[in-house]
Amino acid sequence: MPDHFDSLETRDPAARERDLFARLPAQIARATSAPGWGRHLAGIDAKSVTGRAALAKLPVLRKSALPGLQQQTPPFGGFNVTPPGKSKRLFMSPGPIFEPEGHGGDYNGARALFAAGMRAGDIVHNCFSYHLTPGAFILEAGAHALGCAVIPGGVGNTEAQLDAIAQLRPTAYVGTPDFLKILLDAAAKAGKDASSIKRGLVSGAALPPSLRKELGERGVAVQQCYAVAEAGVISYESDALEGMILNEDMILEIVRPGTGDPVADGEVGEVVVTTFNPDYPMIRLATGDLSAVLAGRSPCGRSNTRIKGWMGRADQTTKVKGMFVRPEQVAELAKRFPELVRVRLVVTREHEQDAMTLLAECASPLAVHQQEIGDAL
Repeated sequence: MPDHFDSLETRDPAARERDLFARLPAQIARATSAPGWGRHLAGIDAKSVTGRAALAKLPVLRKSALPGLQQQTPPFGGFNVTPPGKSKRLFMSPGPIFEPEGHGGDYNGARALFAAGMRAGDIVHNCFSYHLTPGAFILEAGAHALGCAVIPGGVGNTEAQLDAIAQLRPTAYVGTPDFLKILLDAAAKAGKDASSIKRGLVSGAALPPSLRKELGERGVAVQQCYAVAEAGVISYESDALEGMILNEDMILEIVRPGTGDPVADGEVGEVVVTTFNPDYPMIRLATGDLSAVLAGRSPCGRSNTRIKGWMGRADQTTKVKGMFVRPEQVAELAKRFPELVRVRLVVTREHEQDAMTLLAECASPLAVHQQEIGDAL
């Protein structure tokens, strides 16, 4: 099998840098044709942004600010170039944050899937959620770009998913690592055959070494990718398993949290990305995730920048089973039940699964209905 998706992955880093920044002025000009970007980048001369120093002078757009901006200017804060009615799909992620999908095809998922060993003719069992959120569609688009068939498994309904796996014999899994373990455990307990799955591309939840090792011992070699709804797949592992390689069609910066100031290579900071999506461009999107540049080139031969993977959050937002949970959501829950004086959501890992516990102080405990709170949570 070929080792790389295309020649772009192994090109000279200086050539890649020249190409990206040669294209950037036109992308900024296109972005500012949308009213949200026009306001956010007011006074910016797009033609002057031809290098990293000039890019670093632009204001960041914080992902955490998107819910408020979208409330002010529905539905997408004015940051979409393509009108909602001319989009392919319209999504809603937790927050809530709304995102459009254009008709341009792959969300950069194909490279990550290829690096994880998937090839044309493979059958991919996709267990990201197909309900409102874009994750499943981002990876499905990548699989289709590779020439793979996709089983739209989604989440839950484990018994039916195992029936589909046994009958359709997928060779690869896409989804959270937690749910892959659930499927394999359920298959072993029920005596159903899930042995066709040999490779996996996982995201949306932690992949500790112990879980990677367990999955590997059960016959599934897994690699990770890092993605956000607004930008698609940002970076991915190769079989070298040394850091995560930046995708080709975006510009990465690591900045000091709370600022837009780039930090030195190797220093931990907030991940900021600039994309070339023509429908929903992102110029210096501050993701809220922490990482750091990993020095050197990957042993797999890919020459793009590597990051050390997800290293925490620059804010209190966290992920539970692949879905973001934000402090304002917990605060909103507390408002719905006046008896709750103080609340705290604790997220832990138990038996290689995410778990969350709501700790609450109550003014009048007998008046609080735990089941109602649990349902609301």
